Amino acid sequence: MSGLKSPLDLVRSRWISAPLGMMAVALASLLAFNVGRDMAQVMFGGSRAEAHVAAAAPAPAPLAKPVALTPAAVPANSPFVVKSILKIDEPIKFGQYFWDDSAAKTGPIVVTVDLEARTISVFRDGHEIGAAAILKGYGNKPTPTGVFPISQKDADHVSSIYEAPMPWMMRLTNDGVSIHGSKVERGYATNGCIGVPDGFAKRLFGVASLGDKVIITDGKRLGVGQPIIENAAPAPTGAAVLAQRES
Repeated sequence: MSGLKSPLDLVRSRWISAPLGMMAVALASLLAFNVGRDMAQVMFGGSRAEAHVAAAAPAPAPLAKPVALTPAAVPANSPFVVKSILKIDEPIKFGQYFWDDSAAKTGPIVVTVDLEARTISVFRDGHEIGAAAILKGYGNKPTPTGVFPISQKDADHVSSIYEAPMPWMMRLTNDGVSIHGSKVERGYATNGCIGVPDGFAKRLFGVASLGDKVIITDGKRLGVGQPIIENAAPAPTGAAVLAQRES
């Protein structure tokens, strides 16, 4: 009789094994969902490699705070407040970009990058004139967040580390993180750089100056009327930046 289980033993074993089995299934389902969602975003342009700027939805809290956005700190007529965004009625796919500078032919340039949405926006005088889907770094080569001035421009740059072409390169950090043209439509990751379509990179290279600010966040979305940067003073450009670097 020692090999048979009593009714009480059977009840106990079911009460213990059933929850454990359900927990295992639930954890496996959750893991599969998150991995599948991230793969779908990279392969099919989901989430907000779909969208460049959310005009009405409340902005989720960024994972880092590279710049404090205080509405009262910047006047409404400042070139660093969002005045308009591009009308884009479809998700931005990898390799696709939009450019229309008719709303602002002159004015200071500010570039924003949202790593979570995998998008880049170019603002001139507060008007969004360009938007594209990006490639970013992962793993031990993540794209950093923060506010970075463009410190170097080279239209025909080749990486000295990876011996890879980086057309229309705009350097952001001393260790080589840059915005540059890339085969974005292939959906590959980068070694920390921000890869953009070649046509977009060429246009941005043409309007950006040394010292222009690039603001990289991980989940910060801007709407019309919100400040792009806290400091309303234009960033130093051209000769002023070269003088700073040589001093």
